[in-house]
Amino acid sequence: MATGSGFASESPSSATSEGMDRLKTLYPAVNEDESPLPHSWSSKDKYSYIGLSQNNLRVHYKGVGKTHKDAASVRASQPIPASCGIYYFEVKIISKGRDGYMGIGLSAQGVNMNRLPGWDKQSYGYHGDDGHSFCSSGTGQPYGPTFTTGDVIGCCVNLIDNTCFYTKNGLSFFILCDLQGNLYPTVGLQTPGEVVEANFGQSAFVFDIDDYMRDWRMKTRLTIERFPVSDKKGEWQTALQSIVSTYLVHHGYCATAEAFARSTGQAFEEELNSIKNRQRIQKLVLAGRMGEAIDTTQQLYPGLLEHNTNLLFMLKCRQFVEMVNGTDSEVRGPAIRSPKSHHSSGSNSLSPNLSPVHTLHTQRTAGGSGNNSPNRSVPVKGSQSSQGHTQNSQSDLKSITEEEMNAANVAMNGSTDTRIIDNEDVEMIDGVSDDVTISNGVNDGMYLNGNSHDYATEEMDVDLPSSKRQLCGGSQAAIEKMLHFGRELQTMSQQLKRQYGRNEANKKALQDAFSLLAYSDPWNSPVGEQLDPVQREPVCAALNSAILATSSDF
Repeated sequence: MATGSGFASESPSSATSEGMDRLKTLYPAVNEDESPLPHSWSSKDKYSYIGLSQNNLRVHYKGVGKTHKDAASVRASQPIPASCGIYYFEVKIISKGRDGYMGIGLSAQGVNMNRLPGWDKQSYGYHGDDGHSFCSSGTGQPYGPTFTTGDVIGCCVNLIDNTCFYTKNGLSFFILCDLQGNLYPTVGLQTPGEVVEANFGQSAFVFDIDDYMRDWRMKTRLTIERFPVSDKKGEWQTALQSIVSTYLVHHGYCATAEAFARSTGQAFEEELNSIKNRQRIQKLVLAGRMGEAIDTTQQLYPGLLEHNTNLLFMLKCRQFVEMVNGTDSEVRGPAIRSPKSHHSSGSNSLSPNLSPVHTLHTQRTAGGSGNNSPNRSVPVKGSQSSQGHTQNSQSDLKSITEEEMNAANVAMNGSTDTRIIDNEDVEMIDGVSDDVTISNGVNDGMYLNGNSHDYATEEMDVDLPSSKRQLCGGSQAAIEKMLHFGRELQTMSQQLKRQYGRNEANKKALQDAFSLLAYSDPWNSPVGEQLDPVQREPVCAALNSAILATSSDF
């Protein structure tokens, strides 16, 4: 067991320098300039019943604590970097308060903070009142002993095999597996008087995490050493050179790949032109210009997307997200489209009705009924939480009837025949809250009640702070294009379902994309993680891999 309580008083200067050294020793592969480690609890990413002190390391409960609906959680200021490999933090129970309804664990960005960790999807927690572990479910399983005032509870995350386990006062319990999502350390409290304090590595841990890490380093080294490759004729060197060359070609590092091939005497098999083409497409995707990326792919690799309809649908769902973001060229205007991109991403052989988005116009729904008055809100199923999943600034929004919801859908679609949010084809996530709402700001801006709204037409800088961002860059014409594209995307979803059957990945992609319309400020909403530029990377990787997999056909 490591020496030191992990929560002893230290002078601020010594604690800071020693803490930084300790973190560098624990996580040598982490570059904090690129992927900062959690150092404190977030003053923004928390429920209102949570109070913070002691440099945002101490958490106290300030709610009424009458029922489970009064639960409150807080996430760390940063997610756990993947480069950690193994990550660990501890929480000391300063006071168990009235009932000790405390949870220590993990959650992904967007998981409801009006809950204890573990109750919702992509949320995991070890609870003090019953000793149960909760893994993305409201039903816990017996795990370890209960904990109370004075106990130190730890959480270890193994990103190598996606498992985790908890500790109590330096003793570890059995491993829980199948973690999902980009996770943040999280604590939750529920009754008055509960106070906890975190140790993110600024002090020595009670549990000997160093020993656990050494064991895993040894396992990894043995796996490498026992890998079945003989080196009778320099095969190791050839294999390593081939791996490096393949990596450079795959990611489009043209000049480096060519130079590496020359220096190692390898044949350079892929044409530089092909690498540059893929590089061009990748840059468009990573810039959020999905429409141009799709167009360019169809021009350079005809038939690729038409024969890979699920990939095309994923790209179009991402294009819808980028329209909301105001970054896709369809909503930012023709000025930023590249000179060689003349065709809209809307056309494809599967769905001839998907015409170029920038040539289409939507019909406004005239007039607004009382049911769609601006002071009402539209409930949309599909939240990622189990209960009370609303924006922090909207804690008491009212829901309306199904008839009113249908009226809103008619306004969004201009027709009663096709709904952009369709319960049959876009079945909102089963077993989750129905009270996610489209806020009044979106109702005004998107003609949900038939009222027009004036917008600034100048282009938005995509790097502006989220507080200044507006839906589709704040352009009325862009919002209309986005809605029209959404209807076309819905039509494509229905076609795919009829031709190939239900596809859960496609259904989820469409649900996630459409859920952004439920908030006046989607960037700061529970589903706003989709708008983060980092979410473009898996889309870029999927498209690049598809091009490489079929490159022999072109």
